[in-house]
Amino acid sequence: VQLVESGGGLVQAAVSLTLSCVASGNIYKANTLRWYPQAPGKQREVVVGLTTGGTVHYTDFVKGRSTISRDDAKNTVYLQMNSLKPEDTAVYYCNADIQVYPDYEYGYWGQGTQVTVSS
Repeated sequence: VQLVESGGGLVQAAVSLTLSCVASGNIYKANTLRWYPQAPGKQREVVVGLTTGGTVHYTDFVKGRSTISRDDAKNTVYLQMNSLKPEDTAVYYCNADIQVYPDYEYGYWGQGTQVTVSS
């Protein structure tokens, strides 16, 4: 299974950006999907997660400014971020709990996509 993020880039503050993460490979079912930004010199921390049932868990980092969504037909998760701030600058990693067979679930990471917000 591979996860590939895209959509990052260099943007100015206050604009919006949508990140995508596509899963491919031997996928029986993709379960909880998450986004983890990692700012320079800091640990990677989850900021939002989305379950198969549609339950979303936002942290204060993104609450009110971001929307996570998924398209299970495309094995894709999105993160729309609005009103970007310089402190949002980070490499954004996608994380997914994926069943490769009905009884086997593993966690997978993408390679990350860089988001840089200038003031």
